[in-house]
Amino acid sequence: MPDDNYYSPGIIIFINSKTIKTLKMKRITSLLTIVGLAIGQFAIAQVDKQLIQSMVKEANENSQLETLAHEMLDVIGPRLVGTPQMEQAGDWAIAKYKEWGIPAENEQWGEWRGWDRGITHIDMVHPRIQSLNGTQLAWSPSTGKKGVTGELVVLPTVENSAQFEQWLPSVKGKLVMISMKEPTGRPDYNWEEFATKDSSEKMKNDRQVQEEEWRENMRRIGYDRRTLPEALEKAGALGIVTSYWSKGFGANKIFSASTKKIPTVDLSLEDYTMLYRLVEYGSKPKIKIVAESKELGTVPAFNTIATIKGSEKPEEYVILSAHFDSWDGGTGATDNGTGTLVMMEAMRILKKIYPNPKRTILVGHWGSEEQGLNGSRAFVEDHPEIVNNIQAVFNQDNGTGRVVNMNGAGFLNSYDYLTRWLSAVPKEITDPIETNFPGSPATGGSDNASFVAAGAPAFNLTALNWSYWNYTWHTNLDTYDKVVFDDVRSNAILTAILAYMASEDPNTTSREKIVLPTNFETGIQRSWPEQRSPTRKGGL
Repeated sequence: MPDDNYYSPGIIIFINSKTIKTLKMKRITSLLTIVGLAIGQFAIAQVDKQLIQSMVKEANENSQLETLAHEMLDVIGPRLVGTPQMEQAGDWAIAKYKEWGIPAENEQWGEWRGWDRGITHIDMVHPRIQSLNGTQLAWSPSTGKKGVTGELVVLPTVENSAQFEQWLPSVKGKLVMISMKEPTGRPDYNWEEFATKDSSEKMKNDRQVQEEEWRENMRRIGYDRRTLPEALEKAGALGIVTSYWSKGFGANKIFSASTKKIPTVDLSLEDYTMLYRLVEYGSKPKIKIVAESKELGTVPAFNTIATIKGSEKPEEYVILSAHFDSWDGGTGATDNGTGTLVMMEAMRILKKIYPNPKRTILVGHWGSEEQGLNGSRAFVEDHPEIVNNIQAVFNQDNGTGRVVNMNGAGFLNSYDYLTRWLSAVPKEITDPIETNFPGSPATGGSDNASFVAAGAPAFNLTALNWSYWNYTWHTNLDTYDKVVFDDVRSNAILTAILAYMASEDPNTTSREKIVLPTNFETGIQRSWPEQRSPTRKGGL
C-alpha cells in the first residue's frame, strides 16, 4: 500500500495527503474516530469468531450431556419439590459446578411438605389376578406395607347434588373410580391414519357426547377434580382411583393427590377401562393397593445458583434459567431435565472457553416451578439488586427439541440486541428459529415470566414440540429415552453464545416496554403483568 494511505486488516480506508491537508481538523477528528471504531469492532468480531468456534468445538467434541442426563435422570430420578431426590439433585449440581471451577450453592427460599415416594404396587385380586400399571400420586397418604384391598365402585349418574349426597355413604370401605371411562385408547392421529372417515368422525362425535354428559353429571354432583376426593374420603372411602389419560399411547398425566388419609392412585387407561367395564358388568372387581410413601415433615425448598463472576461489570447480570423440579410420574426428562442440561452444559462451556466474562453470568435452577413459579418468583423478590441490573435472561422449559422460536417479550427495542446476538450463532442453529418482535410479555407458564413481571428482559427459548404435550409433559413417559441429544446440544451452543454476546455487548439492554393493545372483549387497556409473591410454605 502507498505510504500515505492508512490500513487496518480487514478494513481498507484510503486518505491521501492532499485530502488530509484540506480537511478541517474537526472533520479529521470525526473521520479518525469512525476509523477507530471500525477497527475496534473488527477486532471484537475476530475474537467473537474464534471464541464461538471454540465453543462449538467444545460442545460437539467434549459434550457432557449424556453423562449429566444419566446421573440426573437415571440415578437421582424425578425431582418433586419437598422430596429427598430434589435435595440430592441440588447437591449433585453443586458438586458438578465445583468440578468445573464454578461456585454454586443451594439458596433456601421457603419450606415445603416433605414426602418420599416408596414402593407402589397395584393388583387386581378379583375376578382374577393381574398386576396393574399405575402409581401413587404425589403427596398421597401411605397405605403401609400391608396395603388396602377393596371392591371398586364408579360414580353414579345423578339428577342433582342432593341425590349424590344420598349416595355418598355407600362408598364406605370401597375404592372409588372418579375418572371417565375413555371410549378409545388410540390417539386421534391413529384413527385419522387407519379408520374410515365415517368411523373416525363417529368416534369423535360419540366421545364428545360422552364428555359433555360426564361434565354435566359432575356439575350436578357439585364437586370438582380436587374437592371430590376430599368428600369421598370424608364419607369413608378406602381409596381413590383415577386415570388421567394424556391422549397418547401409554401416556398418563401424573399430578398430586388431594386426600389426607386415604391413598390416591392413577392407573393406565388400559387397566382403568378394564376395571370400569368389570364394574359395569357386575363382576365386582377388587384390587389391592400397596403404596409405601413416607411423610417427612417440613423441609427446606431451595434454588440452586451458580455464578461466573464478571470481570468488568460484575454488578450486571446475564442469567441462564431453567426449573430444576419436576413431577414424578417419570423422571422429569423433558420437563425440565433437558432445560437443566442445556444450562449446565452452557455454563461448563462458558467457564472453559470464556472464563472471564465482562458481566456476571448466573444460572438459576429454580425449585417448585410446577406449583406456580415459586422458586423464580422468590429469587426475583429476594434479589432486587440483581433483577434491576439484568442484561438478559434466557429460559428454556418446553421439551427436548431444538429452539425454533424467540420473541421480544414485549420489550420495544429487543429487536436491536437479540438479532445482534443471534447473528453470531452458527447458521445451522439459527435457520429454524423464527423471531417475533417486539412480541408480548409472558404472563405465566415458565420462569421467564417471573423476571418479565419485574421489568427485566427475559426471553424464552421455545423448542420444537416432539409430541411434548401428549407424551412427555407431566406424564409417566417423561424419561431419559425421550431426550434428543442432538437438539439439546444445539440448544446448549445457542445458549452459550447468546450469554457470551449479551455479556460482551457494550450497550445495556433497553427495558422500554410496548404499549399493550386493548382487550377487544372488555374494551380495557391491557397492562403489563404484575410481579407476584411466591408460595413460601407449600403443602403444609
